[in-house]
This record gives sequence, structure tokens and C-alpha cells, in this order.
Amino acid sequence: MKTSDFYYDLPEELIAQTPLERRDGSRLMVLDKDTGAIQHRHFYELPQFLRPGDCLVLNDSRVLPARLIGRRETGGVSEVLLLIDRGGNDWECLVRPGKKLRVGAKVTFGNGELTAEIRDVLPGGNRLVHFTYEGIFLEVLERLGRMPLPPYIKEELQDQERYQTVYSKVVGSAAAPTAGLHFTPQLLEEIQAMGARLAYVTLHVGLGTFRPVKAEELEEHEMHSEYCMVGEEAARIITETKQSGGRVICIGTTSCRTVESFANADGTIDPSAGWTNIFIYPGYKFKCLDALVTNFHLPESTLIMLVAALAGRENVLRAYEEAVRERYRFFSFGDAMLIESVMEEGEEKRETAMSLASQQENLNANTIAAIKECDEMAQHPEKYKRYSSFADFMKEEEADV
Repeated sequence: MKTSDFYYDLPEELIAQTPLERRDGSRLMVLDKDTGAIQHRHFYELPQFLRPGDCLVLNDSRVLPARLIGRRETGGVSEVLLLIDRGGNDWECLVRPGKKLRVGAKVTFGNGELTAEIRDVLPGGNRLVHFTYEGIFLEVLERLGRMPLPPYIKEELQDQERYQTVYSKVVGSAAAPTAGLHFTPQLLEEIQAMGARLAYVTLHVGLGTFRPVKAEELEEHEMHSEYCMVGEEAARIITETKQSGGRVICIGTTSCRTVESFANADGTIDPSAGWTNIFIYPGYKFKCLDALVTNFHLPESTLIMLVAALAGRENVLRAYEEAVRERYRFFSFGDAMLIESVMEEGEEKRETAMSLASQQENLNANTIAAIKECDEMAQHPEKYKRYSSFADFMKEEEADV
């Protein structure tokens, strides 16, 4: 399968640059993964598509204010973007300008509160950076750092909390798990009140999520690795849901990749932690996930490939074309879609309807036979008296033909 199979045209003006004032006021496209049927709703209507016994899996990772702007010893401006904590105050980072930041170069941030020294140039061009500071590193970052917004967002974010989910708590991501940005505390309470359960997992989103797939054949793409965790409580809730016949609905591709990385063959899951580079694309058989809430993704990205693995490439591309026509907002601050099997929701009703239809069909057949019998009796009253049953009469009639 080719990477170009997942291309679609997107007008630039549909890329959302700022979040809506109301988190759950975004639009929600509901896509039937089996038929491709589409409904246009709003995110606050999500509970209408949930059932008691469902489990929503949410990624509680919190975004680091990991973008640091400082000055080199020469006075020039430099940018350092934190990617992975390598321990001992060493971080793997992206830097610019790269030509000016070689081994030994130093950058100072704020009024000298934080200093970075380039220790090594890593394969691929990233830098190993050692930080010197006083106090607690995360508190220093909160004061000096900025949100590392995706490259397609050009406007400055006025409220940094709008690039965090309301349930974020485990600091470590370089980008937000954006499907969760639509939830409010009130909406989560409503979902729980109707009998659905919430399971929190953690996947620290890396910037690799924005890197384009350069391989022509998608099977040749090397997926980036991200650290993820499923705790005891989340594992128990997910396992109980699968065993009781409920649906596991992942909120975002990060939650999906987490549970699919650790799920057993029967969809249950054990407490787990580790790095994952799982690459989900059409042909993949989901073990745990039953439905997905996700935003609209970049053309030819690994994320749209994951969505296509669930709903089918043709269904997904048709849905994206519909979203463009209907002027949906795309990407991180954009609208959302719910991908589920509507057929499953009506299964019991359909079985009942089919049973009634079958009974009606048998009734109609018996009625027709009775009418035919009456017609024959009326046409041959003297002959019918010679037979013990109408069946015997019909046998002789057929023999005469």
C-alpha cells in the first residue's frame, strides 16, 4: 500500500489556528465504520452515542512547556525544544540554528535562571543538552517555557491551558493528545452518570507524531517510539469491560496505540509500561479497541492510516471529503469524529425485526396455500370428495400434467 493512497486536498483556511471558546462546542462527525454512513453532530452530544457498560480510555499525559527561547554567548537568539528526558538533567532536544549550536555551545534563558550546554550531536541531528538551574526543573519550565505548538499553527496561544486536557496530570508530552481537548469536567460527569466508565492511561506524545511519512510504500516507514503506561486500575476497568461485553472507546490515537501495544489476544490488558513503536495501518486487526474518538489528521500521516485501519480507507477519505465540503475545522484545535459500528447498536432490534419478518413470510406462504386450496375445491368439488386429503388430490393433478 502506498503512502500517496492517504492523500486528500485540504484548503489551508480550514486548519484551526485557535481553540473554540467552548471546549465541547466543536462539531462531531459520527462515522459508521461498517457502512460509511455519516451524521453531523456536536461534541456535547457524545453521550447520546454511548451505552452503560462502555469504557472510555483517555490519555492523561500533560504537555511540557518545552519550547525555550534564549541567547547564545555571542548574543544571538536560539531555540531549544525538549523531546526526551535522558536523566541527570540531560535531554534530547531539537535546536536552532543548528549550525550555531555545536558541542560546547551554551544558551542562557530568562535572567540566567536556566543554562543549556550542547553535550553531543545525535544521529538525525538532535542534540544531547545538559541543563543547569536552581530549584525544581518543571517549575523553571513553567516560568520560562512556551507550549510547543504544531508547525501548522501560526498564532500564539493566549491561554496555555487550552493546549492541555482538563484531566492531564502526568507531565511528559511534547504535543497534546488533542482528541481529549474537547472534554469538559461536566461532560465527563455526564458520561459517568449514564453508566460509562473512564480508564486513564499515559502516553507521552513525541514530535515524531508530526513527522511526514517519507517512504513511498507505507510498510517501509519506520515508526517513532513513545513511552506509555497502563496502571492497575485502568487495566482492571478495561479488562472488566471486555469480559462483560462492553465497548472500549479510545479517546485519541495515543490511547489507541497504548492499549493495542499491551492488549492480550482476547482484548484484556495487564498493567504495563514501556516504549512502543506500534504502527497501525489497514490490515491491522484490533485486539482491544471497539470505537475511536479522534480529530481530523494530516494527509499521508500515520494517524490517518490508523483511522483507515479501523474504518476502511475509502470510508475515511469520503468522510474527509465531506468534512471539507461542510467546512469542518482540522487538526489540533479542530473538530472531532466518532468512529463506531452503528450496526452493533441496533443488532438486537434487527434480530427482532428479522424474526418478525420471517414469521410474516411463513404466515403469508400458509395463507397463499390455503387460498389456492379453496380455489381448487371450488373448481373441482366432485373430484375432491374422492380424496382423503388435499395433498393426495394435488399429487394426482400434478401427475396428469
